Amino acid sequence: MHPLEEFQQQLNRRQLLANSARPLGAAALALLSDRGASALAAPQVAAATRQGLPGLPHFAPKAKRVIYLFMAGGPSHIDTFDYKPELREIHGKQLPASVRMGQRITGMTAGQKSFPCVAPMFKFEKHGQSGTYVSEVLPHIAKVVDEIAIIKSVNTEAINHDPAITFINTGAQQPGKASLGSWISYGLGSPNSELPAYVVMISRGPGGKQALYERLWGAGFLPSKHQGVKFRGGSDPVLYLKNPAGVDREMRRRMLDRIAKINEEHFDDFGDPETKSRISQYEMAFRMQASVPELTDLSDETATVMEMYGPDAKTPGTFARNCIIARRLAERGVPFTQLFHRGWDQHGNLPKDLRGQCQGIDQPAAALIKDLKQRGMLDDTLVIWGGEFGRTIYSQGKLTANNHGRDHHGRCFTIWMAGGGVKGGVEYGKTDDYCYNIVENPVHIRDMNATILHQMGIDQNRLTFKYQGLEQRITGVEPSRVVQEILV
Repeated sequence: MHPLEEFQQQLNRRQLLANSARPLGAAALALLSDRGASALAAPQVAAATRQGLPGLPHFAPKAKRVIYLFMAGGPSHIDTFDYKPELREIHGKQLPASVRMGQRITGMTAGQKSFPCVAPMFKFEKHGQSGTYVSEVLPHIAKVVDEIAIIKSVNTEAINHDPAITFINTGAQQPGKASLGSWISYGLGSPNSELPAYVVMISRGPGGKQALYERLWGAGFLPSKHQGVKFRGGSDPVLYLKNPAGVDREMRRRMLDRIAKINEEHFDDFGDPETKSRISQYEMAFRMQASVPELTDLSDETATVMEMYGPDAKTPGTFARNCIIARRLAERGVPFTQLFHRGWDQHGNLPKDLRGQCQGIDQPAAALIKDLKQRGMLDDTLVIWGGEFGRTIYSQGKLTANNHGRDHHGRCFTIWMAGGGVKGGVEYGKTDDYCYNIVENPVHIRDMNATILHQMGIDQNRLTFKYQGLEQRITGVEPSRVVQEILV
């Protein structure tokens, strides 16, 4: 039942009178309930709230889970995957006005009087049976290129980080909407009652450190139990999960059961569906006290696996270690795991910073694909790599022999997908000779999100939530499509 309909049905005459006669008491109780963030209900109540919506999946899914490797900041498609040998010939030449076509640009380059083109600063070679060009800074991904589908025509209207990263993660440039992972949690639930349906981990490289906001993995208007749970590096992966000194597990259980009774009475009186979300979250927290330490303890991983992911795999909080934890989450049935890796905003010193960024993610990302495949999991695990936009062909600031940067570019950029019913060894979409405009098979970020949902067995038009008078969808109200051409 839709939460709004549930709330309306719960609002009987006694509850209506209580709501109108006891406004101060209701406010006080709500405040106390919010502060009782450690409250729990009986396990059977929590188990009932972990189920997905009736009728979902809408059709047989190709993917059971998603691992989204999000490169926050906007990786340069020109210097990684979207290579054209002709770019060498235009290095230093002005970008023609007929190509730029008066495009809106950021304030960082709006004052420039010239827009000199910059060819890729790295060597490219063809790899795999597909003969796909890959930059020298991604040698490990080059070795698994026949497992991935490279989409070179992804596009977005946003040109600045906050609206762009909000758009691709929530379907709107304005804050307040539900994230993609939350939608999947809401629609499908999770087969694992011991772990959240949506887990987020963050790492960073040597590049710029633009901010990430909790709302990027928030539930927005959906019940709050569907928001992403952030895991941190170190010995305490989830904040406030451990019991205080002097409180053992049995004592915690008794305390939380009693507070849970208050929450149940609160729900009986006021019928607020969010109270049930609170109950389920408390119960999940209790179960995570046992499941999370086991999950993040990599002592049972073989030396071969650790070496495959690279030397950083031994260091908590790194992208490499997070990739291993993502695979372990996938093994445990967690439907959506998202790894944010910061530092891809190369406005200057691109050659050095981009090389450093790629060095941190190249081997682990390739290892994740190989690891999933050798465990028989790649076929039903969808792995995605990409950022919120790409970079410009023209230089930001003065072009020098060894130093330059690129500004934000949303007209075209590259992402890749692997596994989960996606064809391997294919390239889709095409940009012009300047890697500036799309000339073949555009893929809007709404199309990309629709495709992700489709692989999970979800019809984008049928997964909705009524809010502010509109049936909200992750793909919004604009037309969007599933990119069938890259699917098996």
